[in-house]
Amino acid sequence: MQNEEYMDEINVRILRITEDLRAIQQELNCAAMQAPNDPELMETLSGISETESLQVLHSALDQMRHFLWFYAQILTGESPVGEHLRESSRQSQSVTLSAPQGSEKTTWPSDTALIRMLADGRNRKPN
Repeated sequence: MQNEEYMDEINVRILRITEDLRAIQQELNCAAMQAPNDPELMETLSGISETESLQVLHSALDQMRHFLWFYAQILTGESPVGEHLRESSRQSQSVTLSAPQGSEKTTWPSDTALIRMLADGRNRKPN
């Protein structure tokens, strides 16, 4: 039940972020269409703080796009890495099921493997 609640929270956040991104896109589109006719707006849009925030957003979205591709590959089994993670998860679940009640074994060693794989990509953009 706890996993379902966690995933429900994630899904709500995804929907909220998606709506926010669409709103940002619409507002930037409107500003870009109005800017050629409004010199003050053009100056504001080309300000350093505006371009820096857009670069930060661009970098974060690019990093998320790469991560989502990797995550989808794992979930759909389209990569050998995904098969390896699923296999280690299956083995862990069978060990966890046979473990004594008070045991605090991790049921998702694939989380550790995923973190290791992401950490190995040191040439990625920083968060």
